[in-house]
Amino acid sequence: MMQAFSERIRAHAEHVKKVGSHCSTEETTKQALILPLLDILGFSPFDPTRVKAEYSADFPGVKASERVDYALFCQGVPVMFIEAKAYAEKLHNHCPQLSRYFNATPEVAIAAITNGREWRFFTDLGNKNVMDVAPFLTVDFESLDAALVSRLHRFRHDEFQPEALRTLAEETIYLNAFTAVISQALREPDADFIRYVASKGGIQRQFNARFLEGIAPIIKQAVGRAVSEMVVSGLSAKPAAPEPERAVSAVASASPSVEADTDVVDPTNHKIVTTAVERKLFEVVRDIVGSEVDLSAKDTESYFSVLYQGKVNRWLVRYQSDKKHPCVSFCVPITEERRREVLRAGLTFGASDAILLAQPEHLSRIPGLIFDALDYCQDDSNFKRGREG
Repeated sequence: MMQAFSERIRAHAEHVKKVGSHCSTEETTKQALILPLLDILGFSPFDPTRVKAEYSADFPGVKASERVDYALFCQGVPVMFIEAKAYAEKLHNHCPQLSRYFNATPEVAIAAITNGREWRFFTDLGNKNVMDVAPFLTVDFESLDAALVSRLHRFRHDEFQPEALRTLAEETIYLNAFTAVISQALREPDADFIRYVASKGGIQRQFNARFLEGIAPIIKQAVGRAVSEMVVSGLSAKPAAPEPERAVSAVASASPSVEADTDVVDPTNHKIVTTAVERKLFEVVRDIVGSEVDLSAKDTESYFSVLYQGKVNRWLVRYQSDKKHPCVSFCVPITEERRREVLRAGLTFGASDAILLAQPEHLSRIPGLIFDALDYCQDDSNFKRGREG
């Protein structure tokens, strides 16, 4: 039954797109666009026990000359009022005449305003028997959202249940509100969202404003990755274990045409070889702090460094790969708090507080140390004469 209903709704949407522009008057719109939909919903315009046009009644607060365009009935009781407009007419959320009729008729659960193309459905969630200002459901037949077809099915004559429709209205309003909040949070994560993700991610740091601002680009990157994975695998799929990404060239001196897994030999010193792992490490650091921070990379015979503002004395991280166990060192001392962060990240220490690093991506597990190192390098007082070197 649902499939047949869906097919009729889709056919009606095509009909609206085909003939809508020819409906130049309100009466033509009613005959060509509005009544056919009522028929699909089981409210036959040829059955006066279900549809009454130009409906009028002696309701308190309603002018004697006012009539609602259509009143839909179930078992002899009015359940829905419809105000019709011409196809080309723009709709306004609140029609005083319709709201007066709705407010004066407790039995009526739904009111609708339509120009045949767009339908706006209202109920009384805010105040009982007072039509809400905003619609709980809007259906545009010229750009029909397939997800709304099942909701329209609830408006069928044989399915029409006022309280169930009020529940649907409430759920729809919540859904729209939550969707807007989530969309905004994903596009532009605020401090509360960043703090929530960081806390759920097991980051044991003091969540001050500077730290939250620093990890915002990482959270945004993580959101993009998570959404992409859900689009590909579906919401019900379990998140896959992260796979190492292919490295791309990140060292300023490397040629843009260098392959991701190719080592780059310094033409002035063949003993200096910048590896793909080192380039990836630089990219990980840059992703953590954000591309707007002035970072560069410098390779030597002994180690690979990430520099702030290209100054060799303002290095954040040094990476040594010529050992049995590659490791990184930071420009800041390893305090107890930083040691705990490293251990919580599942990493271990080597000699002289160097952190063993099997893969450059593992550096993203300890963003706190990266930001501490950046803070140190950005503080000019740490590099006054007599302290530089």
